[in-house]
Amino acid sequence: MAPNVSGVSVWRMESPLHLGGRKPWLPKPTGLTAAGVAAVGSSMATLLEIHPVDPQPRLVSQVVDVLLDGGLIAYPTDACYALGAVVGNQHAKERILAIRQLDERHDFTLVCRDFAQLGQFVRLSNPVFRAVKAATPGPYTFILPASPEVPRRLQHPRKRTVGVRIPEHRITQAILAELGEPLLSSSLLLPGEEEPMALGYEVREALDHLVELVIDGDATGCEPTTVVDFSAGSPEVVRVGSGDPARFS
Repeated sequence: MAPNVSGVSVWRMESPLHLGGRKPWLPKPTGLTAAGVAAVGSSMATLLEIHPVDPQPRLVSQVVDVLLDGGLIAYPTDACYALGAVVGNQHAKERILAIRQLDERHDFTLVCRDFAQLGQFVRLSNPVFRAVKAATPGPYTFILPASPEVPRRLQHPRKRTVGVRIPEHRITQAILAELGEPLLSSSLLLPGEEEPMALGYEVREALDHLVELVIDGDATGCEPTTVVDFSAGSPEVVRVGSGDPARFS
């Protein structure tokens, strides 16, 4: 274990893929399984306040350091808070599944900086390209056939798809620019809860000891993204969220 920002202890990753006290929250009523407890962290989460309009480069660099050291973060987006890690962090993937009580069939999302980066990881026909590009950046997640650049462990085991999105949020965009690669991500919608949390200190209280760092950016949405499945070629809205689904009807 190596010390990091404000005393955070995280796991140093040997070679990150460049795709490549409060009680912690426990889900109701069953709690985490033994395997889930083993998958999550043990140190207290740091709450890092970053300016929502003009993110401080020094603080953004600290976030990226935590990510590259194998940490799991909770960060604000234009939709709602999300959990994020570098793509090569298999341990963080297992921790996300444990926190959200999901199975391996869950479609993880690659949060991308721009459309050029997004296009490296999914296969797009011309009509789908136009539809997705018109809706980005924004609060949409698109499920699309994965390209060979996406590790099979991140693809849906049967459909070989992956979720992708481009957020319209300055803190998230600053992190992605500094990191230079997508974030492996999942909406922070906890089991048994109907709505995601929208305030950084609430997220820190809920996830203390389960993540390394929580970003308080004072500006995030309170609904998950609208999820549109293009895996069959035509759009199917599988979750209505903060993005207007009418454009895909």
